[in-house]
Amino acid sequence: MSLFDKYAPLQARVDVMMKIGKDALGVQFDDIISTTRGRIGNREILLAGTNNYLGLTFDEDCMSAAKNAVDNHGTGTTGSRIANGTYSEHIDLEKALADHLGMPSCIVFTTGYQTNLSAISGLAGDKDVVFMDADAHACIIDGTRLTGASTIRFRHNNPEDLDKRLRRQGEIEGGNALVVIEGLYSMFGDVAPIDEFVDVTHRHGGYLFIDEAHSYGVFGPTGCGLAEEQGVLDKVDFISGTFSKSLASVGGFCASRHPEFEILRKVMRPYMFTASATPANICAALAAVEKVKHGADLRANLKVRSEQLHKGLSDMQYDLCAEASPVIAVRRPNEAVAAMEWNALIEDGVYVNLAVPPGTPQSSSLLRISLSAAHTEEDINIILKAFNDLKDKQGSLMAEMGAKLQA
Repeated sequence: MSLFDKYAPLQARVDVMMKIGKDALGVQFDDIISTTRGRIGNREILLAGTNNYLGLTFDEDCMSAAKNAVDNHGTGTTGSRIANGTYSEHIDLEKALADHLGMPSCIVFTTGYQTNLSAISGLAGDKDVVFMDADAHACIIDGTRLTGASTIRFRHNNPEDLDKRLRRQGEIEGGNALVVIEGLYSMFGDVAPIDEFVDVTHRHGGYLFIDEAHSYGVFGPTGCGLAEEQGVLDKVDFISGTFSKSLASVGGFCASRHPEFEILRKVMRPYMFTASATPANICAALAAVEKVKHGADLRANLKVRSEQLHKGLSDMQYDLCAEASPVIAVRRPNEAVAAMEWNALIEDGVYVNLAVPPGTPQSSSLLRISLSAAHTEEDINIILKAFNDLKDKQGSLMAEMGAKLQA
């Protein structure tokens, strides 16, 4: 028996995808021309699946900050934050994020995934109980796996179900309840009623941890996220986020209204034993924080474009997973159909994400779109035309798919 035999079912799924067309989960861009355009081979592609919500990856100030950081401090840190990997820029970014969020403590990490892995595993001890939304991201799930804490999942975006489970749990002897939710959910594009979760969690004496990876920069008067949008930013115990969405870089952060959070620097293993983020990534993110704080116009355009696309797809009677947001997910009947349509969209010059189980809620197969403030009205019209063409070609696409799968 081979070490890889356990992956035979997965390989069979990949084989089906490759029969249908390109590897949608490993697409290679030969050039990124701008925030909204890329190149595959000789063809220009409209980018509608990059999570580049504020369109800052080509911002002149962000690019200059990254270039200057390389000139001043080189390409890498070669050490973790607790060894030689803390530079003044790491501290500057932590202070900037803490000030923006109005919290006394903020810790910066090398990736967004590592952020939740570190913070959740550091916060939850053996006697604690983690209450986690049923649609939690993989990094949240994996963070709980690194703890000795018990884990209880509650129904997605359902404060009443959380209330019931906290009440059923009762007093936690020698421990605490840590409730973990997200702001904007990355697959369906639905948003959490954070104000209600704050009320339920604190009424039971628990701590609320919100992953605002997809909502930081996008919501709120100053871009702090959905907690700010819903007026409860000062009541949330922990907020995590990433640099790879609105902050146009790579890395992550976790901020807390509890000053004691700082002690976790000495216990979070993924933080302690990972090389720190490069000077270029840190300085690009630091420049982007200023853009977020003053980015009301960017957020306004992103909202308008999201509503334009959502209405257009709804008018075509596509099955959409949530109300209008920067993430718009189109539900498809199965994985093979979604893969076939993804290929058709690429051929039509539009890139979206193919999202399939196990990375999707409810075992859904999705064509997932993430919009940018850099998208124009005409860009959205191009995306809508491509989806309208899918409708017109439905019969021929299904016939083509059947022939490829039988070959």
